[in-house]
Amino acid sequence: MKLSADSIIFDLDGTLWDSTETIAAAWQAAIDQLDFVDRTIAAADVRAIAGMPYDAIYDKLFPTLQGPERLQLQSLCARLELDYLLERGGKLYEGLPEILDYLQGKYTLAIVSNCQRGYIEAFLAHHHLQAYFTDHDCYGNRNLSKAENIHEVIRRNGLQQPVYVGDTQGDYEASRLSRVPFILAGYGFGQVAGATVTISQLSDLRHIL
Repeated sequence: MKLSADSIIFDLDGTLWDSTETIAAAWQAAIDQLDFVDRTIAAADVRAIAGMPYDAIYDKLFPTLQGPERLQLQSLCARLELDYLLERGGKLYEGLPEILDYLQGKYTLAIVSNCQRGYIEAFLAHHHLQAYFTDHDCYGNRNLSKAENIHEVIRRNGLQQPVYVGDTQGDYEASRLSRVPFILAGYGFGQVAGATVTISQLSDLRHIL
C-alpha cells in the first residue's frame, strides 16, 4: 500500500531505537541507592512498559510504593536515566541514519513519545541526530496524551498530510484519535490490532511513502 504524506511523525522506543538495557541499568542504579525498594529491573521489564505515560510506569512496576518514597524513586530514576542515556545511548534500529538522510530530503520529520522531558533530547544528542528532526514533543513537557502531542506537532509545523510510525497499541490508538494514518513498526515492542500498513524494517518506508 502506498501512502501520500508530506511529513512523518515517529514514536521513539521500539520504533527508532531500543534503549531498554540502558534504562534498566539506570533504574537499577537508582534502586540500589534506596533502602525501601527491593526488586531487580531487567531490560524485559522496561520493554513491557514501553509506550506508557511516564507516571503510569511507576504504577505498574512499583504498585505498593506511594507518597514521598514514590516521588524520591521516580525523581532519582528520571535523573539517572537521562544521565545514562546521554553517556551510553541505546541501540539504533538498523539503517536509521541512512533512512533519515533519505527521508529528510522529502518529508518533514518529527518525534512524539510518551517519555519524560529531556529523553528525546538525550536520544538526539548522543547519536548526533538533531539535524534530521524539525520538531518533537512528549508527555513530560505538559502531561498531554500522545494524541494531543501529535496534534500540537501538526499545528506548530503546519503539516498537511502527516503519517505516524509506531509499534504499540497505544501508538495506533493515538494515531486514530489524531486522524493520522498509522504505520506499524513490526520489528518493535508491541502487539497491535487494527494496523493495515506494516514495515519490517525502517528502510521499508522508502517503498510505502
